[in-house]
Amino acid sequence: MSQTVLKTALSTTMNTDLSRRSFMASTSAAAGGLMLSFHVPFANAQDAKPEVNAWVVIKPDDTVIVRVARAEMGQGTLTGLAQLVAEELECNWAKVTTETPTPGQSLARKRVWGNFNATGSRGIRESQDYMRKGGAAARMMLVQAAAEAWGVPAAECVAANSVITHKASKRQTTYGKVAAAAAKLTPPDAASIVLKDPKNWRLVGKRIARLDTVKKTMGAQNYGIDVNLPGMLNAAIRDCPVFGGKVKSFNAASIEKRHGVKKVMQVGDSAVAVVADTWWRAKTALEALAIDWDMGPNAQVSSASIAEVLKAGLDAKDAVIGNSQGDAPAALATAARKIEAVYSYPHLSHSPLEPMNATARWTPERCEVWVPTQNAEASLAATAEAAGLPPAKCDVYQEYLGGGFGRRARNDFVTQAVTIAKAMPGTPVKLIWTREEDMAQGFFHPITQCKLTAGLDDKGNLNALHMRISGQSILATVAPQAIKNGKDPVVFQGLEASGAEGNFGYTIPNLLIDHAMRNTHVPAGFWRGVNLNQNTIYVESFIDELAHATGQDPLAFRRKLMTNSPKHLAVLNAVASKAGWDKPAPKGVFRGLAQTMGFGSYVAACAEVSVSDDGWLKIHRIVAATDPGHAVNVQQIEYQVEGSFVYGLSAALYGEITVSNGAVVQKNFDSYPVMRLHEMPKVETTVMPSGGFWGGVGEPTIAVAAPAVLNAIFAATGKRIRDLPLKHHSLKRA
Repeated sequence: MSQTVLKTALSTTMNTDLSRRSFMASTSAAAGGLMLSFHVPFANAQDAKPEVNAWVVIKPDDTVIVRVARAEMGQGTLTGLAQLVAEELECNWAKVTTETPTPGQSLARKRVWGNFNATGSRGIRESQDYMRKGGAAARMMLVQAAAEAWGVPAAECVAANSVITHKASKRQTTYGKVAAAAAKLTPPDAASIVLKDPKNWRLVGKRIARLDTVKKTMGAQNYGIDVNLPGMLNAAIRDCPVFGGKVKSFNAASIEKRHGVKKVMQVGDSAVAVVADTWWRAKTALEALAIDWDMGPNAQVSSASIAEVLKAGLDAKDAVIGNSQGDAPAALATAARKIEAVYSYPHLSHSPLEPMNATARWTPERCEVWVPTQNAEASLAATAEAAGLPPAKCDVYQEYLGGGFGRRARNDFVTQAVTIAKAMPGTPVKLIWTREEDMAQGFFHPITQCKLTAGLDDKGNLNALHMRISGQSILATVAPQAIKNGKDPVVFQGLEASGAEGNFGYTIPNLLIDHAMRNTHVPAGFWRGVNLNQNTIYVESFIDELAHATGQDPLAFRRKLMTNSPKHLAVLNAVASKAGWDKPAPKGVFRGLAQTMGFGSYVAACAEVSVSDDGWLKIHRIVAATDPGHAVNVQQIEYQVEGSFVYGLSAALYGEITVSNGAVVQKNFDSYPVMRLHEMPKVETTVMPSGGFWGGVGEPTIAVAAPAVLNAIFAATGKRIRDLPLKHHSLKRA
């Protein structure tokens, strides 16, 4: 969603008597602005831990608790944001821990913690400013409290490593000793808070071990699926196999007398759930239940019919422009040479290791939900709507996520859990989807096709490019109100003329990039990397095609088009240099390049592959470079790059969701495989923060892995792969 729309959605101040509907509208997109407010007591009045401000709690033993509203799903946000606060707080890092406030607590305090959204690689980049200021404000208050106790000016005192020192007298005290007094002070005016110059950072930018590693290594970390409450029951659910279908009938009597079964019920128009004392009994009973479905109007849709609809959009007149320069149609009409190619990208499933789940407890007075969610505020809105209660009478406890990738930004499973719990007042019910349900009932990566037409002059220079995208709009599914004049701005990720989120890195005199929206009945959603994934494949593969077609070196060809994009060029040059592009690769090894900008960061990759005579692909190495502006934790960025490559390459090699008779075909990892350990290439990451901006990390880098590999495959075999996954293509030499 465009940043303007997102920020407008959340700039509204939320009062505790806010209606369910207005709260839903304000939190469904959930990104953007925050009210800075530092000094309000935490919700639990019996909590003896002095809250210096909303972000910092300090115990008498100098333990520092940093409150982080963003979700942790393996990306390291908890550690990164704690680093930023600790940097300004000047505390002892060895005694730092974190805790997560609830959106209900935040709502009661006029949204003091602001945005809870952990999608779009925004966890750190959209929290860093106010959280650093929270740390700095807490430090100022602690120093002021010590100075007042000593009867000296605060300017004569300094803080370091959780110790405050009066420079003249050498007197010292610790944060824990003055925290209670500091909590009673009036917080500093926001204008007086001065943040550190990045050159003076001592924690930020360093390789610091994550705060959650030990628990995860020991198997002690609890996730949403691990929630266990007294008296809790368990639920399994099955939805209509065809999106848009409904439940016609089911024979509850056939299973409701099974041992352990407590309830059989319809959920919404299209699903049936079984509640039992154990989840296995709920699941097996549901499997034995005969359900008569009304498959609805989409029962004859197939992947082939969807492809035909998209194909027609490649030449349709109803396209919306995303980026234009000069007159591409006229330039193409007079070009000395034209080159055209059509690419496509399939539906993809998120398939996190932990399937969708939520635990809900409903009474007429209050509804609580324990859920692994990427947006706890949106989950609270969904809870209130399903519970029939105002948000002030509901709350959501944000559990650790066993993978999110954008899927847990949606709250359909929260609505289901609350609906089931509402039918059993006072009893906590944990709903867990099966893997099959999780894979078949998702919000999938949008399916698209793309026609690219290039116009070259008689010297092989690229003078014109028309890029037509035909396919789904994510916002048409998740936020149709954000589509203005038929344009979904998310479609053009990495293709915009300019912008902080992502812009086209090539200067072409005559450029036209447009989109013919063609939505299917299969719901689209934000999938890690979103539309930057296929857009980068389309652009970088086609640019590579043009270089080879004109007999030019792919690096040199790109460099000629990037004279006005120094940051794009910098990461591209970095990977080329580190990979040794100007030197011969090892015998039988071939290289491919890719670069892009997305989620505020500049990224590039150089892949090295070999292909055996009988067509076996080996990806030996990928050299990566990323410029996120500022790097909070270099080690964590490297891990994010590696993890994103696993996800992106799994999709490129194997990922594909197909449709037959209106329903998703793939049901588990036997038909939707991921990369094996022996297939993973060596990844060498260069983190090269240029400063001055805050970009994302978890999502932009995924986009360059696949096109770099595809371009290397062409160099190795002469075969240009224009539709994925690779499993459908033979790389065997003729």
